[in-house]
Amino acid sequence: MLRRLIDKGDAKNIPFAQRAVDVYWDSTPQKAQVSGLRLLQLDVLEQRNAVIDAQNDFAQAVNDYIEQKIRGE
Repeated sequence: MLRRLIDKGDAKNIPFAQRAVDVYWDSTPQKAQVSGLRLLQLDVLEQRNAVIDAQNDFAQAVNDYIEQKIRGE
């Protein structure tokens, strides 16, 4: 889902991406939450580095949200 949202690069879809991260977090066993999000983050960063403009900005926003989630913010 995140890949498709990044491909669109529409900032109005950021809440959907955040919700996808939240659903992943909530449905993953506690011991695997951080490591799982780190793997997801690697994929998001790979996509961010492969795109430009709005798609890049969207991917960075998703990455920032993942970082906040990992830090417990």
